[in-house]
Amino acid sequence: MRFSGGRRVKSRASQLVDDHGTVNMKLRFKVIWLLTVLFAVLGIAQLFVLQRIVLPSFADLERQAARKDMDRVANALQRELDLLGVTAHDWGDWGDTYAFMQNHNQAYMSANLGDDAISLLGVNVLAFIAPDGRYVWSTGRELKTPKVIDIDILSHGALPEGHPWRAAVREGRKASGLLRTDRGAMIAVLSPIVDGTEHRTPRGMVLLGRLLTDEELRRIGAQAHVQLARAPQPLLKSADGALVETVTERDTMTDVTRVFNAVDGSPALTLRIEVPRTISKRGHQVVGYTTVFLILAGGMALLMMIALLNRSVLDPLSRITRHAFALGRSADLTSRLDLRRTDELGELAREFDRMVTHLADARRQLVDRSFDAGVAENASGILHNLGNAMTPLGVEVAALQEKLRDAPTADIDLVLAELDSAPSATLRRAELEAYLRLTSRELARTVASAQVDLEAIARNTQSIQAVLSEQALCSRSERVYESILLPELIEQSAALVPPQSRQLLSIDLDDSLPELGSVRVPRTTLQQVFQNFILNAAEAVRDAGREHGTLRIAARVLDDPRGKRLHVTFADDGVGILDPNLRRIFEKGFSTKPRATNSGIGLHWCANTVGALGGEISAESPGPLGGAILHMILPLQPADDSPLTQAA
Repeated sequence: MRFSGGRRVKSRASQLVDDHGTVNMKLRFKVIWLLTVLFAVLGIAQLFVLQRIVLPSFADLERQAARKDMDRVANALQRELDLLGVTAHDWGDWGDTYAFMQNHNQAYMSANLGDDAISLLGVNVLAFIAPDGRYVWSTGRELKTPKVIDIDILSHGALPEGHPWRAAVREGRKASGLLRTDRGAMIAVLSPIVDGTEHRTPRGMVLLGRLLTDEELRRIGAQAHVQLARAPQPLLKSADGALVETVTERDTMTDVTRVFNAVDGSPALTLRIEVPRTISKRGHQVVGYTTVFLILAGGMALLMMIALLNRSVLDPLSRITRHAFALGRSADLTSRLDLRRTDELGELAREFDRMVTHLADARRQLVDRSFDAGVAENASGILHNLGNAMTPLGVEVAALQEKLRDAPTADIDLVLAELDSAPSATLRRAELEAYLRLTSRELARTVASAQVDLEAIARNTQSIQAVLSEQALCSRSERVYESILLPELIEQSAALVPPQSRQLLSIDLDDSLPELGSVRVPRTTLQQVFQNFILNAAEAVRDAGREHGTLRIAARVLDDPRGKRLHVTFADDGVGILDPNLRRIFEKGFSTKPRATNSGIGLHWCANTVGALGGEISAESPGPLGGAILHMILPLQPADDSPLTQAA
């Protein structure tokens, strides 16, 4: 047989769920809360890394850059010393200077030690020192003017006693470094005075010095590309003699202060540079941008993860939970989840559907067996009660039959016939009349006795009627209504049709059947009604002389003032029904089929059964070989599966 049409699918209830909405929301809330906490912890960890590692690394980098700027200042000072040393070497390694240290001639002085010549040197101090430390010639000048200045290193006419450079003068070796003077720190160099061949003993030293004035410091700072200034407070050197350097960070500037020692190891100059904190500023900007990006990216990732979890896990799980809870409150086992997924949730849903299918089959079998058992028990009780009533009734009927057989009715007929022919006032007539009187008395006694037996038979008949009335009351007891899909009900009904009849018919289910979804009807009763309809359609095809036919079944729900009613049509292409017979096919004992093959109670029983349910059955046919259509209209009970509809 061929069945067409779809099915709606839902799930069975889980007894472990008390409140599916609360449980689902709790699970959803827990997942969202855990994800939020996780992302918050990651965000805090990221901020901690940025604040404790990244930003300090920017600050360290900035401090290193500031120290490198101060190193450039130190290199610039050293470069100034080197340039000054070159000039001193030019003056010392000159034969005229070598001769001047011996003869002190005025021509050398006039030609080389004038105001213009000294100004071109760009020094504040120029001195020729004899090997014993005395100044052969010395002068102190301003850098840009020929104005003579007093400076303590020249005021005694010789290098001060105990000066570190005394030994360098005696040994005739070069020296350079910072000197402390009463006018401030000064860079100074010593270069030996030789004759240019470097083979003779030096006759003294040339001393060149330049005061580190504010203007000079600005010039050196420009060379180092820093803002260089003298520190307001001199700093002391460390215990091991190393340069003391401090780094002070302000909001927008990094101050680096370094102490430069004199040739005797004492602090001679404290310089400070101010470095803009551009690296930290840029680092804060980067950290800010990174933080904003991480917050936005983390928020988007959180939302996407929540949406993905909702779509992939929470929503399917919520659907399963709602179905489980709804099935727990509903008797409808026709619904299935039909969750088309390939993951574990899909496998769980399919196993859940299979479980519900097995449970529905088990319940259907239980209802069918309960129905059959009830019918069998009821029939057994009826047969027992009828047997109890029929036994005395049979005895009484047999006794009555015996009495009636023994009644002299035949003798009376003979006497009456002979009386009609006997002459009046004869002896024979008198004897016949006497015999008739005796026979009549005996017949009267027989009739009186029969009347007693008939009263007993009437009493037993009333007992039988009482048994039948009681059965009629039981037959009107409340039927079991079940939620079922009509395609399933038709399939179950067709399975009860004998195979030889079922092979004659193809059952075509209209699309309207699966569209109806689940309906609540007395399944067991309708299963027998549908079985009769299918069997009649198969017999109609056989009576039409055809080897195979089609039965098309359709259904719809009528909504009128009397309420919702189910209208099912069974249209076959069999022998058809004559118009005069359309009104009689539901009568008891009427049938268009031969009496040898039909009892005439099938459609009559269907009409009575559907009528007892508050419905009606009718038929229509265009005539012979035109097929027939059976209409069944049945009131629908309100469905109790609204939770399932919501759960879907």
